[in-house]
Amino acid sequence: MLLANIELHGEDYFHVMSRLHAHLNPRTYLEVGVFRGASLRVVSPSTQAIGIDPNPILDEPAGPNQRVFAKTSDDFFAGHDVVAELGGRRIELAFINGMHQFEYALRDFINIERLSTRSSVVLVHDCYPLDAETAMRERCTAFWSGDIWRLILLLRKYRPDLAVHTISTPPTGLGMIFNLDPSSRVLADRLDDIAAE
Repeated sequence: MLLANIELHGEDYFHVMSRLHAHLNPRTYLEVGVFRGASLRVVSPSTQAIGIDPNPILDEPAGPNQRVFAKTSDDFFAGHDVVAELGGRRIELAFINGMHQFEYALRDFINIERLSTRSSVVLVHDCYPLDAETAMRERCTAFWSGDIWRLILLLRKYRPDLAVHTISTPPTGLGMIFNLDPSSRVLADRLDDIAAE
């Protein structure tokens, strides 16, 4: 964590997300990887929000328009009509912060994009690798970002139509993806090949 504060300066990602929520004012929000619920707490009370986590440990109860599903994201997307869960609206803002291996984040992105609009925004945590140990696929340190950084690289390679940016916010950066295309099959059709690469 000390290295994160040396490498990355400025507001932590919760503050950045709070400002993004205030600026974008999304009607709908979906979050993969709820954990203790800190990022759900920056969501406006009027936003219809869904949190997904196989083992959520919320420090505070979910807000009035928030529902948390204790499932893996793969199981959630396979078994739920997300648009119906969001009151008939598509996802306007999403945050991927689940399992810290890139193929999970890739599947989450594919599922979120197909349920979004052209103007939706997807945020991705842990996309700035601090060192080799904390950015490995398998956890071997207390502080671990995993290999989510690979998602940013592959999106830039396979989806040049997307606007992919990163913010060097502590502790491990925040990715921002714009110009989504819900009809795109580029990633879904090549999922196994991309993961193998």
